Amino acid sequence: MSFLRGKKNLSTNLSKLWEIMKTVQDPRHKKRQKIIKVLFSFSFQSQKTPNLIKPMIKKLPQIDQLIAQCAPEWPVAKLNKVDLAILRLAIFELLSKKTPKKVVIDEAVELAKQYGSSSSSKFVNGVLGTVLLELTK
Repeated sequence: MSFLRGKKNLSTNLSKLWEIMKTVQDPRHKKRQKIIKVLFSFSFQSQKTPNLIKPMIKKLPQIDQLIAQCAPEWPVAKLNKVDLAILRLAIFELLSKKTPKKVVIDEAVELAKQYGSSSSSKFVNGVLGTVLLELTK
């Protein structure tokens, strides 16, 4: 991060840093991509739980209940498996409260655009908006 040195172009440098953080090069984004892939495969074959998602799996009943409550017209068992994996990760992050809510939702929408169908990003955004309202009650 040598571009952060020097005060002349501080705003330019911060802007460059922000762009790196907002792209697919961000290590947090890459980790989320990996988790989504593991959750996706777990939804088909749940015999062996990878360590990467074990904390999430422990909260799966609570997460799936929130999904069912916030998207009642879409039973969890009938949801697109990619959308379900994205929602599960995002809700887990919202419940853990370690990452800002806006970041969690933005990341989930971006992952839905990248891996889901043409309507996935809108669906994920809507469900997570409802989940957020539910969690702040």
